[in-house]
Amino acid sequence: MANHLSDLVLALLPVVAAAVVGGMATRSSIATWYARLKKPSFNPPNAIFAPVWSILYASMAYAFYRVLTAPSSSGGAISIFLFQLALNAAWSIVFFRLRWISGALFVITALLVGIAVCIVIFWQVDRLASVLLVPYFLWVCFASVLNVSIWKLNRPLQRK
Repeated sequence: MANHLSDLVLALLPVVAAAVVGGMATRSSIATWYARLKKPSFNPPNAIFAPVWSILYASMAYAFYRVLTAPSSSGGAISIFLFQLALNAAWSIVFFRLRWISGALFVITALLVGIAVCIVIFWQVDRLASVLLVPYFLWVCFASVLNVSIWKLNRPLQRK
């Protein structure tokens, strides 16, 4: 029982840390800088993002827990998960804190690659863990389209 609890903490800690860092980077810009940006017609209301990300982070943590506790787990699976998680937090910092929309495009592209590689590697360790990351990948695909659209609509406003 104690071993499962420590594995759960090990799975939750980096995911919660990424969520907290991302949230802190985002929070101060939502009502100010982000509110002034031109956004595409398909941009969801701000109230949608927190519940969606909460579900995705929970799913990511459970997927990571499954990989951590799988008999065939590898350092590669753990490393790529942590790497893409760092990119997840970095995107929020670059987009919201630094207000560098074009720079965020590079980060989110790397994030998509990282998630895709993670899905493939997780498939080899635990198929359910891999499948649990698919909604996250799809949401980040959508976020990428939003990022590109916001960049196109606001080019003169970059880094102001």
